[in-house]
This record gives sequence, structure tokens and C-alpha cells, in this order.
Amino acid sequence: MRNDHDTGPDGVKGAMPPGTRRFGRFGRTRSEASREGAAAHSRVLLYSHDTFGLGHLRRCRAIAHALVERNKDVSVLILSGSPIIGSFDFRARVDFVRIPGVIKLRNGDYTSLKLHIDIEDTLDLRASIIRHTAETFDPDLFIVDKEPLGLRGEVEETLWMLKERGVPRVLGLRDVMDDPDLLAPEWARKNVLPALAELYDDIWVYGLPQIHEPLEGLDIPPSILRKLSYTGYLRREVSRDCATPAQAPLFDRPYILVTPGGGGDGEEMVDRVIAAYEHDRDLPHPALIVFGPFMQSDRQNEFLARVEHLPAVECLTFDAHLEALMDGAHAVVAMGGYNTFCEILSFDKRALIVPRTTPRREQLIRASRAQELGLVAMLRDRDAIDPARMATALRHLPQQPRPSERVVPGLLDGLDNVDRLARHLIDAPRKPDALDVVERRA
Repeated sequence: MRNDHDTGPDGVKGAMPPGTRRFGRFGRTRSEASREGAAAHSRVLLYSHDTFGLGHLRRCRAIAHALVERNKDVSVLILSGSPIIGSFDFRARVDFVRIPGVIKLRNGDYTSLKLHIDIEDTLDLRASIIRHTAETFDPDLFIVDKEPLGLRGEVEETLWMLKERGVPRVLGLRDVMDDPDLLAPEWARKNVLPALAELYDDIWVYGLPQIHEPLEGLDIPPSILRKLSYTGYLRREVSRDCATPAQAPLFDRPYILVTPGGGGDGEEMVDRVIAAYEHDRDLPHPALIVFGPFMQSDRQNEFLARVEHLPAVECLTFDAHLEALMDGAHAVVAMGGYNTFCEILSFDKRALIVPRTTPRREQLIRASRAQELGLVAMLRDRDAIDPARMATALRHLPQQPRPSERVVPGLLDGLDNVDRLARHLIDAPRKPDALDVVERRA
């Protein structure tokens, strides 16, 4: 790696080819200055764009907590655009940097969440914070969640900088991305394949190929496919800091937890469940509905007004310790996003999945395959719209098999395998790639 005292190709001290930039503090990274001792503390940087929902943040948080729990010499910093990241608790040696939030509009455009500035200025600010955080934190491993180049390419320059420093870079993918017919044009538009080839050392899939292969149906070169490792799903546990949420209602019998995740697209599922309890007031188990922090307030108020007339239904707006509520539930009704699916498996809960089908088919693909394996039951929305059919599904839910009654080898080994893969990359000697970076960025 070059520093300010290097001689460039034209013989001028400190000169580098056009189109390149110097990175690092005074040209000297922590790996050169302070990683010389065997007991040096290791650093992992996680990036999550978080334009909507809770999925990316909660996945990164689970990975961060697992890494510090298993490695006393590791600290983890999470870069996140989630507006509610501060609502969650984080273990010692895990912290976060909140980058300015953006939201996706119905027409596909983005806008600033809080700042009254142009979206391009917001994206430039986000990219600058990401880059300078990575420069200063100088990680031993960089993990990017789902979006290979980040939102609108905001993490690309950081990836090049860390490549120059020899920092290993990993892309983490959930088990299901989308239908190949939808994912292929999206990745082509974002120029993803060159990024996977040039900027990433490994690609971790947080799932199992016997459930789904997220890149199946895409024209992926063998050189990229060789980078894939399937970890298994990421096991969840009840937070040590909040084993029993203070606001959890006290039912006199086992309850069904109803969760639409972040809630921003879960109004229809919640409406179907409430309609089922309105239709059949003799359902044997009460329901606890957690709206999620992103459900529109007018819809929440509408649901609360209906629930006032249903003694077997209670509601919460949001609980950052949803794991504790799920652990205490008799069964679960959910849309089937990645994190909720991991929790259903981890807490061995009977589950009814009502997946969304637009704008992505991710939840439908996951739920369909999980139902084939006997891990969950699924009710398509066209069926759930009938209150009688939804009520029947809720009545039968507590009698279906638990996920643990189906044997799927390695199903919940994700965190152990992530730790093993991360430890291998952290312990490997850095191999700065400055010349390659110079040639490609020029």
C-alpha cells in the first residue's frame, strides 16, 4: 500500500496514477501500525442500508452479538440507516453509526427521511459518512448486508478503499432474494455481477440450499459461485437484558402472536386476523398483535377501534424485544420475512404464514418451500381474505407439528458458521491490492 512517502510511476514522491485516491490516516493503516501484536483487538464493520423495515438491522444485530459473544477480542460497528436503531439494546463491544435515513416512495424513487435536503445530497452525505467511518475504524473484516453496492452505489468507494488496504469483504445474502425473473434485471441495472467478481472475497448465504438457492436461475459465472458458502439460518434467543417485557399482556391462557415485522406492509395481514376474530368469537386462543413501528398510524387507530370490541385480542405498537414475546407464544401468525422465519425456527413455534407477493415474491417462495418441508403452514392472501377460512386456520394452528419434528440437518447452524468463516478471514494476513485497485479505478 502506498503512503505519502511512496514514489509514483513518474518519479515524483507521493504521486499516484490519475483517478486514484490515497486512503488511510497519513497513509498508515491500523493493520500496519498496531496489528503487529498477537493480542491486537479485531474489528468488524457491518453495513445495512435500512431504507424500510427491520429485517436488515435485526440480521446485522444478531451477527454482531454472536461475533462478540464467541470472540472476546472482537468489536463490531454497525453502519445503519434505520431510524429506530437506538430503540434496540446492544451488547458490550457492539455499537452503531446512524447514517441519514431515506425512504422509498411508491414510484420507486427515494427521498430523505428527516432532512429537508435533496436526495442526491442525502446520498452523498451517507456515502461520505460510510467511507470516513471505514477509514477511521479500519476494520479487519467488512460485511455488507444484501445490497452489493449499497443504496444507489453508496458503499462502492468504501469497498475499493478496503480492497486496497487488503481488508476482506463479504456480501451476506438472505436465503431468498426474489423471483429470478425480477432479480436478474434488477442486478443488471445495478451492475452487480462485476462488483461480486471484483470487490468481494466471499458471499455468505444465511440459509440452506435444500430450502432455497438465492442465485438459482441467474446467469452467474462459476468464479462467483465458488465464493458462495451456505451457513444455515441465524439462531435467535431472548435478550438477556429483557427476558420478560414489562408491557407483555397477561393472558389467562396461551396466546397466538401476530407479527407483520416492521409493519410497513403488514396492514392486510393484520386486517385478516382481526376479521377472523370478529367472525368467530369462540376461537380457542387469544391473539396478541404487534403492529410494528412502520405501520401507518391511521391504520393502527382503525385496528385499535375494532379490537376494543374483541376481548380475545390485544395490541402493541412495537416491542424491541419481540423474541421474548415469541418465546412466550403458543403459536405465531406472520408474513414470513427472513428474521421472523429464523425466530419461528429458533423458538420452535407452530406458525401460519400469510406471505405478501408484491413487490417481491421473497416471502411466498420461502413460505412455500417451508410448507413443503413441514416447517410451517401457509395461507395465501386470496384465501386469508375469507374470515371463515382464516378463522379455521387459526383454530387448527395449535395442533400442527412443531418445526423441530422435521429433521433438516444444519438448519440453525448459521451463527456458528458465520463465526467460523469470519474468524478465518480476520486471522488471515492482510494482502493489500493497491496495484489492482489503481488499474481498475484509473
